[in-house]
Amino acid sequence: MLSPKRTKYRKHHRGSLKGKATRGNTIAFGDFALQAIEPCWITSRQIESGRRVLTRYVKRGGKLWIRIFPDKPITIRPAGTRMGSGKGAPEYWVAVIQPGKILYEIKGVSEIIARQALRIAAYKMPVKTKFLAKLNRSV
Repeated sequence: MLSPKRTKYRKHHRGSLKGKATRGNTIAFGDFALQAIEPCWITSRQIESGRRVLTRYVKRGGKLWIRIFPDKPITIRPAGTRMGSGKGAPEYWVAVIQPGKILYEIKGVSEIIARQALRIAAYKMPVKTKFLAKLNRSV
């Protein structure tokens, strides 16, 4: 699973999910992309399951870019503990996703294969997504 090697602080505040993505909202590397259209947190496990689907479906052909990275720690208190006694221990990592953020990009495969692969990857995501294609591409 993806996680940072080191961080400045062990525990983060929850933050808010308001606003739209101003960075990472256009296709930069590939020809086809999967774009989030809702705000959410995507866990490192969900990112990895999407990556597996894409690499399996294109039979390791083409090139894949993951445009998100889980850098926010989510803490969980043990079950059955009483109120107080501080914040829980970090359990897993999430990427904060705003509407318009590109999740995955793919290049080197036909549009039919890319569309189908990204559709299956979209099932693994906890957010509504849409398929994007670069306008001027040479395939």
